[in-house]
Amino acid sequence: MVGHYPNFSVSGEYESDSNTEEIQITYGHPKDGRWDLKRFVLGIAANQHGIPLFLQTFSGNESDKETLRTIIQALVKNLKSDEKVYHVADSAFYTEKNLKELGSHTFWISHVPATISRVNDLINSNLEFTTCSDVRYSYSEHQENYAAIDQKWVVIHSTLMHKRQEKTFTDNLKKDFKKDNTALKKLRSTEFACEPDAHAAAEKWIQAHSRYRFRDFEIIPVTRKTEKHRGRPKVGDPVVISFTISAAIEYDNETIELERLRLGRFVLATNDPELSVDTILTYYKEQGKVEGLFRFLKDKSFRVAEIFLKNNSRIQALAMIMVLCLFIYSMTEFRLRRELARSCETVTSQTKKPTSRPTLKWVFFKFRRVREFSVVIGNRRMTKIANMTDELRKILQLLGPPYEKYYS
Repeated sequence: MVGHYPNFSVSGEYESDSNTEEIQITYGHPKDGRWDLKRFVLGIAANQHGIPLFLQTFSGNESDKETLRTIIQALVKNLKSDEKVYHVADSAFYTEKNLKELGSHTFWISHVPATISRVNDLINSNLEFTTCSDVRYSYSEHQENYAAIDQKWVVIHSTLMHKRQEKTFTDNLKKDFKKDNTALKKLRSTEFACEPDAHAAAEKWIQAHSRYRFRDFEIIPVTRKTEKHRGRPKVGDPVVISFTISAAIEYDNETIELERLRLGRFVLATNDPELSVDTILTYYKEQGKVEGLFRFLKDKSFRVAEIFLKNNSRIQALAMIMVLCLFIYSMTEFRLRRELARSCETVTSQTKKPTSRPTLKWVFFKFRRVREFSVVIGNRRMTKIANMTDELRKILQLLGPPYEKYYS
């Protein structure tokens, strides 16, 4: 099982009574950047094929941590299956409270957040990795206990992620070096009352910029006259001595290599020790299919998520209709892809290449020119379909007789 929690912004006051309304249309964390608008949250649970199975609406200020747990608990209560059910979620789910409340009999797979110190210890370690069945990934397996629950943690290294992060990391190194040199100039221009103060400021600066070490570092005394007159201070003239820092910076190679070691790594966890690493990774990657559900709901081409309602209960009812549309869309897409795979057939993609996994949106686009028209011959009116191509007929045939009949 996979959960996803998009929020939807709405316009209007939506002043409601918390004692009578199930959800509150209120300000929350906007994923669309509209802090000025109130919103509500839609919780969706889907299976591994991206087909929605369960929905629940939440108030606009509900946190992902709470909604994730609520959805999983509702699924456990309502979904009956003879097989093991795994709830797959992102790092927002992985909190001590959530894990304790779900216990050890509700199976889950989750990305472990890097805010947990043990995660950083593992990611920064020089581990031995074993190649997965998908050679783009390798893993290092560990037994851990968190929230008083025994778990299998797997440090995953992705070569594709590593390449993406390597480029970003190299670019950021160059940008940060320029920015940090500017910060160093400010430090060098500062005068300190005594030499220990200068040393303390330099130590504080290098701790805050741990990628570097000082080169040609020295503390330089600066003598200034206390009385204003031209020329150098004469012997006996009152003077004040301050201290400045002279230094350049260079990369600390050991620190840089430690940062590079983290690239492409992340930690997955499960409370089912019987799951293989390949299965854990496969199930977790399927979470990406749920992102497509969110894109469908937000896609302006379908106009599913246009909300022109004032009553909270009607908004909840509309959410039900939205997910029902999503269910039909997902089922049709799943059916077409399954039949294409079974028959070893393909359709032409947006890039003019054959594919067995088209999106249903693209299939809709391919049908855009199909028209029904009538022809009158004598006293007979005949209905015909125009612009049907062989590929479109193949799609209808794969989907089944009801689809073919509609276009016959």
